[in-house]
Amino acid sequence: MTYLEFNFKVIPLEVGTEILIAELGEAGFESFVENDSGFLAYILKSDFEESKLKNLQLLGNSEFAITWSFKEIEQQNWNAAWEKSFNPIRVGDKCMVRAPFHKPEKVDFDIVIEPKMSFGTGHHETTHMMLQHILDHDFKDKSVLDMGCGTGILAILAEMKGAKRIEAIDIDNWCYLNSIENVERNNCEHIEVFEGDSRLLAAKNYDIIIANINRNILIDDIPKYSECLAKEGLLFLSGFYKEDLNIISSTCNLHALEYSGNLERNDWIAAVYRKS
Repeated sequence: MTYLEFNFKVIPLEVGTEILIAELGEAGFESFVENDSGFLAYILKSDFEESKLKNLQLLGNSEFAITWSFKEIEQQNWNAAWEKSFNPIRVGDKCMVRAPFHKPEKVDFDIVIEPKMSFGTGHHETTHMMLQHILDHDFKDKSVLDMGCGTGILAILAEMKGAKRIEAIDIDNWCYLNSIENVERNNCEHIEVFEGDSRLLAAKNYDIIIANINRNILIDDIPKYSECLAKEGLLFLSGFYKEDLNIISSTCNLHALEYSGNLERNDWIAAVYRKS
């Protein structure tokens, strides 16, 4: 069997990548690997239909600039190509995110994931910064929400840091299924994974909420996050650019969430807010 490896370059990167991966998944693509300009996508040559690619809605959307190229990969070389594309991630000297085929290294928190169709491998700036925030804050015995969980790595690190009740939610079915697999793979005992959106948050309460999504969804859901967050609880938000920090903070201020600080990486922001 022969695979096709597509190299998609996407502008704007965050939102476009998330939507395009979802559409390609519906078109039969099996695996994705993020990179600095977009992602690689893999599909069996026998399953590929050019008409499905041309009919993808995002490719005809003038708000996005998307280019791609592809090449054939023989079956015996597919795993090697995958392993070459997916590099382990280190966050400081304490945390490593790796695939099962990577050798473990001596770190406090070793997270093993099989990315498959999911978004959030740690390669993107926003996920990397959220991992930093988790490392820098106290999670012992906390209740935590990971909203838009992707591969589930933020929820997994939260448990490794001592959280005792964690709920991970994603609207995408592939993310939901992949998060369950990764939770099991890392022997987590305190994480429940749900498929859905912020409507699942009714009557919930958390000490810490983590939401790495995108600006528009965050703005819509900040009131719900505030309702669910305990007094003095922390809200970690990412998935937006530094020019959006003011509108994110203004929305938070309207809902009793005080800005506490942020990390910045290549114009992306991961901010922290505290419930007053």
